[in-house]
Amino acid sequence: MQSFNSAGSRVCFNEQGYKDLNHFLSGQDYSKIFILVDSNTHEFCLATFLQELETELIIEIIEIEPGEEQKTIETCSGVWNALSELEADRKALMINLGGGMVTDLGGFVALTYKRGIDYINVPTSLLAMVDASVGGKTGVDLGKLKNQIGVIQAGKMVLIDTTFLATLPHNELLSGLAEVLKHGLIRDRDYWNKTITTEAFDNDVLNELIYKSVQIKHTVVTEDPEERGLRKILNFGHTLGHAIESYFLQHPYKEHLLHGEAIAIGMVLECYLSTQILGFSKEDLDKIKYEMSRRFAKVEIEQEEIASIIELMKFDKKNSHGNINFVLLKEIGHPEVDHQVAEELIYKAFDYYAA
Repeated sequence: MQSFNSAGSRVCFNEQGYKDLNHFLSGQDYSKIFILVDSNTHEFCLATFLQELETELIIEIIEIEPGEEQKTIETCSGVWNALSELEADRKALMINLGGGMVTDLGGFVALTYKRGIDYINVPTSLLAMVDASVGGKTGVDLGKLKNQIGVIQAGKMVLIDTTFLATLPHNELLSGLAEVLKHGLIRDRDYWNKTITTEAFDNDVLNELIYKSVQIKHTVVTEDPEERGLRKILNFGHTLGHAIESYFLQHPYKEHLLHGEAIAIGMVLECYLSTQILGFSKEDLDKIKYEMSRRFAKVEIEQEEIASIIELMKFDKKNSHGNINFVLLKEIGHPEVDHQVAEELIYKAFDYYAA
């Protein structure tokens, strides 16, 4: 897998990635390196990463608790304070070693500490490798509302080491697979077909899927780095998916959904809306629902809960001028942005999902 530049960031892979990282560090004048981890990546990934790092710089480790519920300004304050107490100056480098929560939050912390220090993402989950760590989106949740606070600015590098995937539980691997499936639906029918016919996800297969997904995201982000048009297509499945994820996150009696689990539901719902508004193929819709159901357990959503989910969609970042804007599919590989949807259609989409 060849390294390439994307949105001002160098994206590199596996053994060559560590060579690129060490070469980069040797040419810089950083004062210290700060590695942000959560307790899981501290235990399972940090030692492997440090073995590959070649530097004489002082390395400090900052650990946070794992989980989406930690993706808050309060956690940022803890990291900012740790950086200050450890005497991080403007020539410090932050390396974010973890899943999407760590790379999102760590990037935001770096970009706002002393008005900005350099950062590098080292994603350890499939979700972060194919989505969260690439493209320069950083930020945190506002209460239970997803990714409401943040900025778009790429780090110096993304290093994707797929051996870290061996540390993931199966449900976390599936969560990342949802974004891989999304990339096929919005960009490439052949890639979608390849993904759904792949049954054994060994290291070679994962490397191939990750590289293709990262290239898809790179192509979109390069054309629209600030999400003013084309980049919105990467949010397919997320208008409803994020609202569902937020609803389950804030509900005291609901088991939290992983990001990919919620986005899988969102993609089925938004494919249904696509059939009603853009004439998307009913055959493709049923196939997509089947493929999602093979990988993700059906989630029970009561009729009376749908109104609360619709209310949460009002906070979606794609919205403008009071309108909830959806990404819908004309056909697989051909999305359209900024569609408004009648509320009764959303209820019918949930009925289709539940059937």
